[in-house]
Amino acid sequence: MIQFNLLPDVKIEYLRARRLKKTVILVSAAIAGASFALFVLLFLTVNVFQKQHMNNLNKDIKSATQELQSIEDLDRILTVQNQLNKLTELHENKPVASRLKSFLPQITPQQVSYASIKVDFELQTISFVGSADSIKTINQFVDTLKFTTFSGAEAVEDENAFNSVVLTAFGKDDKGSSYTIDLKFNPAIFSSNSETTLIVPNIITTRSATERPGEGILTPL
Repeated sequence: MIQFNLLPDVKIEYLRARRLKKTVILVSAAIAGASFALFVLLFLTVNVFQKQHMNNLNKDIKSATQELQSIEDLDRILTVQNQLNKLTELHENKPVASRLKSFLPQITPQQVSYASIKVDFELQTISFVGSADSIKTINQFVDTLKFTTFSGAEAVEDENAFNSVVLTAFGKDDKGSSYTIDLKFNPAIFSSNSETTLIVPNIITTRSATERPGEGILTPL
């Protein structure tokens, strides 16, 4: 069977153009509808739903605030609670003052005695007041303090245990020599976070050295 196309080419192009136009219009209408729906959704979210949510949150905050304010002595309760929360931190950071008892035999010459020892852990200072057999022994004691280092988890290599060691006063009489030595100590030697070992220079013979053998590296009891 033979068919003949009796429509001219112009008519065919016209029909194709109409069909394409309808398709474009339908697609454009669908996109426009979707865009409008998205716009409406965003508008409702920002201007209706979000505002409503914020209002609800403000009401909850206001209600919770009023409830807290109605508690009697709230400020005192919060103050006590804050202090209790800091107790653990304060306990962990407090110095181990008992180490001084084991440090003294390591740094003190046999010929040196103490009349008083004042320690200020807040200012990190120690003041030694006492007597010795001679000024030479006192000077050796000062040098020992100046060059004593320490080891431990918080120690830096060759870090001094004591700083700003000063012989602030001394005297001499028939019974011997008296002294006052002021210094600043490294807080790490009293830290509760790690054990500390003093490394005492071999300048003088200390009580600790006479009680046990060693090369100047002494471990606290």
